[in-house]
Amino acid sequence: MKIHAAGGLHGEIAVPGDKSISHRAVMLGSLAEGTTEITHFLESADCLSTIACFRRMGIDIEKTKDKIIVRGKGLHGLHRPDGILNAGNSGTTTRLLSGILAGQSFESTLDGDESLRTRPMKRIMTPLRQMGADIESLRDNNCVPLTIRGTKLHGIHYDSPVASAQVKSCVLLAGLYADGVTELTEPSLSRNHSELMLSCFGAEVAGSNNTVRIHPDPTLHGCQVQVPGDISSAAYFLAAALLVPNSEILIRGCGINPTRDGILRVCRQMGADIETIREYSSGGEKMADLLVRTSHLKGITIGGDIIPTLIDELPVIAVIACHAEGMTVIKDAAELRVKESDRIEVMTENLKRMGADVAAIPDGMIIRGSEGRRLHGARIDTCLDHRIAMSFTVAALCAEGETEIENADCVRISYPSFYEDLFSLTDRI
Repeated sequence: MKIHAAGGLHGEIAVPGDKSISHRAVMLGSLAEGTTEITHFLESADCLSTIACFRRMGIDIEKTKDKIIVRGKGLHGLHRPDGILNAGNSGTTTRLLSGILAGQSFESTLDGDESLRTRPMKRIMTPLRQMGADIESLRDNNCVPLTIRGTKLHGIHYDSPVASAQVKSCVLLAGLYADGVTELTEPSLSRNHSELMLSCFGAEVAGSNNTVRIHPDPTLHGCQVQVPGDISSAAYFLAAALLVPNSEILIRGCGINPTRDGILRVCRQMGADIETIREYSSGGEKMADLLVRTSHLKGITIGGDIIPTLIDELPVIAVIACHAEGMTVIKDAAELRVKESDRIEVMTENLKRMGADVAAIPDGMIIRGSEGRRLHGARIDTCLDHRIAMSFTVAALCAEGETEIENADCVRISYPSFYEDLFSLTDRI
């Protein structure tokens, strides 16, 4: 993609469905009895990998024009797949599905693309093994491919060393097949989509502070799931509206789950003009229409408990910080180093190419912004990371000259129509 600075962004946008919720809806719909209908499902490469895996285990999943229909077979209705379960690039598929597979009566192997083969899986293998799971990294490096030999699981209390929704969800899903109550405590609260959706499907889930517990062997029932707009996808339009002069964008139906809305809190703390027009709920998930206008922003320190609520948005927050007045410090975010790329190094290197004053630290970045100084165009290496590609597209809309985004089609991982949607607001692509 070749991008020039935009003179202003105007219009309305409805971002695609939330990726995290789309994954979970297919998984729980497959384990439920009866039919689950999912509207506003995100048909991205990652979510389609989840569908493909459950189809290989005997689940009938139909795509119509406006919904996904999952005909579940109950908690014990999955069949041994006739080959390797390919998770593609999806860490969510791999980690959550591992919890389900650990309690089955068959053996299976999970694999993915070269990027996924570098992502750490020990974080889920450790608690699953404590529950009695037989899980093996075939290359003996705690990464996929993983072979999981289903067995009887035991309820445990697990103190997670990281605040990770994927680790928590893996343990909770394995807990469905345990012989007693399963509990998990994390150092700070991560996103709670699994807890909300498990409750809607009929599981007995409860929690207090940073501990959540689940009772085993529930009867899950198919239901209607309306997937909110993905705040991680909305983040790029939010950032663009804040940074591009003379902009005003209305983002409709955006999920604002309190465990995911960290970017809204951070941007407002920086001085962003973000107005909530309408707020409503569906299936326990909060949604809103957000009106965002160009704003004068100031640097802040971002760290601590808020990090799990915006971990996927930190790359574009770094872009925002480059245009804010003063210094922004992003810390406590070492998790960024084990995403689809080392997002700390990739963001730092590419921002420097565009003239930003940014330095990497072990768990984040230090960015010295200057509202009056513009970045300049550059050739951006996305490292095939969808969030890097979209973040630098936003940076390009504010930069002098032309910016080239290499391998821009990697956005299909989470947002296949990203460039088309952005084009509807500007003609600078």
